[in-house]
Amino acid sequence: MSIDQILNTINSFVWGIPLLLLISGVGIYFTLKLRFLQFIHLPKAFAYMFTREKGNNQSGDISAFAALSTALAATIGTGNIVGVATAIQTGGPGAIFWMWLIALFGMATKYAECLLAVKFRTKDKDGFIAGGPMYYIELGMGKQWKWLAKTFAFFGVMVALFGIGTFPQVNGITTALHDTFDFPILLTTVVLTLIVAAITLGGVQRISKIASVIVPFMAIAYVAASILVLSINADKIPDTLIFIVHSAFNPESAIGGVVGFSVMQAIQAGVARGIFSNEAGLGSAPIAAAAAQTKEPVRQGLISMTGTFLDTIIVCTMTGLVIVLTGAWKGAAQGAELTNLAFSQGLFSSVGAIIVTIGLIFFAFTTILGWCYYGERCFVYLVGGRTKGIKFYRIAFIALIAVAPFIHLNTIWTIADIVNGLMAFPNLIALISLRHIVIAETRNYFERMKVELNLA
Repeated sequence: MSIDQILNTINSFVWGIPLLLLISGVGIYFTLKLRFLQFIHLPKAFAYMFTREKGNNQSGDISAFAALSTALAATIGTGNIVGVATAIQTGGPGAIFWMWLIALFGMATKYAECLLAVKFRTKDKDGFIAGGPMYYIELGMGKQWKWLAKTFAFFGVMVALFGIGTFPQVNGITTALHDTFDFPILLTTVVLTLIVAAITLGGVQRISKIASVIVPFMAIAYVAASILVLSINADKIPDTLIFIVHSAFNPESAIGGVVGFSVMQAIQAGVARGIFSNEAGLGSAPIAAAAAQTKEPVRQGLISMTGTFLDTIIVCTMTGLVIVLTGAWKGAAQGAELTNLAFSQGLFSSVGAIIVTIGLIFFAFTTILGWCYYGERCFVYLVGGRTKGIKFYRIAFIALIAVAPFIHLNTIWTIADIVNGLMAFPNLIALISLRHIVIAETRNYFERMKVELNLA
């Protein structure tokens, strides 16, 4: 049995029925218990992004918007371009529907985990804000669960080093630049490694400053390019949406039984790639949320949940629609090459490939920065709360960036899916255990808001 076959077997086990039920179940539970909060309070959540919180007693290392930008930097990456393409290849166009569904429920999950991150955050031994699943597991569930917190932190480091943080992002950048502009992969790798080293050695403040500038720009630019393609092919959009929904429940019929997709394949691909992209339930975004300058856990939870909406419902949808609408997914192209082809066909020009490549570079680059920080905080927790040995982690992270382009694409995505799934288990268990705190905090916050509104 080859290494790829072994990895695929492990991946099928990790992303089997138990994890799919756990992820969807947690999202559905919070959606119902919080009374569809992610839909009702979405406008308020977006408003909070651009308004300063009242009061001066706000602890934290970075602004609430910077915390969201850092989280988005880690989530909006190759998953939005390459991940959507591989999801369609693996599970057919119906995978996009399941990606939408898991994102809508995932917004409630993201809200809950980021609320808990602020609720149970603390300071490490060097005075920096420390928070995330490892802390709300230990402080919220009790010291007897510290082993689960350590498990999460260990897999968090693994995801940063071998999953979302390095391999898929670097491979996506180097491949796209080589295919579009014929840049030598080795040269791109060297330059990218040096730039990442210069930025990541500066810590969360430097990462958040860069993310706050790049993330809004790259997201708006990519969405604008996607809207241009969709507007040119506007007459095909209704049929494309119907085809996606139909393929989600009857893929053989929708595709004519040629490719052989199954409903389970569509669900697995959509959920796995959706979680890879928006990270709802994975436990990564709470690490950034914990550093936000706020005194209200609910407020930051609302702001953080917009990340899932922006990532999947907006950006991933744009990519998926363009790929399916143009019919590019039926060919032999894979990954970034498939998305490049779809945009080129949609715009009837090679300009489409250039747009995708530039978008991919920005998306993947900021994801590398965001996940360097996530892995760093997990590493600090594992070594007892001290940042003294953090340079060893950063050196390992930078070294793995240098080797990422030379690993096979399918192997990269399989490894990333495995470590992502393993990281999600401890966090989802914690969310179930601490669900009553989430509900109580939410009710208390909105009751106080009503009183303040009546007094105003």
